[in-house]
Amino acid sequence: MESADLLVFEALRPRLFLIAYRMLGMRADAEDIVQDAWLRFCTSAHDEVRSVEAWLVTITTRLSIDRLRSRKNEREAYTGWWIPEPVVELVEHTPEAAAELASDVSVAMLWVLERLTPEERAAFLMRKVFDQEYGDVAIMLGKSEVACRQLVHRAQERIRQDSPRFTVSKSMHRVVLENFMQAAAQADRDAMKTLLSVDVEYRADGGGKVPSLDKVLIGTGRVAGLYWAVENAFRKRVAYRMVRVNGEPGLIRYIDGKVESVQSFCIDAGTISSIYVVRNPDKLQAIPSLQ
Repeated sequence: MESADLLVFEALRPRLFLIAYRMLGMRADAEDIVQDAWLRFCTSAHDEVRSVEAWLVTITTRLSIDRLRSRKNEREAYTGWWIPEPVVELVEHTPEAAAELASDVSVAMLWVLERLTPEERAAFLMRKVFDQEYGDVAIMLGKSEVACRQLVHRAQERIRQDSPRFTVSKSMHRVVLENFMQAAAQADRDAMKTLLSVDVEYRADGGGKVPSLDKVLIGTGRVAGLYWAVENAFRKRVAYRMVRVNGEPGLIRYIDGKVESVQSFCIDAGTISSIYVVRNPDKLQAIPSLQ
């Protein structure tokens, strides 16, 4: 192994992590995949590797697909809703850093990607997110270019069906969320209702570790009522903090100073259309308590 190869790997590490994370939705799994890709490179025949970057991207994608296939039984045995592990930024970083967590890795987008097959997910991400040529995608997946085009087309159709009808700017997203955070903190159900779409959907992932809803909660009254109930059940013990969750404005909710949940919001036409709440403590370990 040459030091130049290590420098290339370190430069590529963020990209490789995002490839694996987009595929798997779990930070720990993504980090393991990237490390495994590097170890395989170290033991490979380097004289047969034309491009270190192409080799690492390909092996990271293939390892991610294998991991997706192998965890099918894990998902089927998972208690309640499975929501991707959030990547939380407690402070604002540079625009360049923020760009690394673009809308295509938002919790809402990862939720939609979970509905795809491993091959559809990989083909879509490599072609539409990472702008790989179909010939390269075909080599990565071991399929023909025609088959890869079909995979991407099916993925696009599914994503189009499940995605918001309208997009909003990050500033509008933040304004709506700030207003909702204030209304929730004040247990103001009427104010919350004005910020929720009529058919708003609320999903929560407790992983069987903490109490959580096992069904989708739908409607302004029910969702606003849930936030109202939490505030009243823990009077003066609840606090919210605005953070970036997968590159978009989101919330951490604390109870008695400890992280209770990380919440992601999909804004559609100026109101909140979907809420994804991660309560599984295994997915919140990296987030510090409220100072």
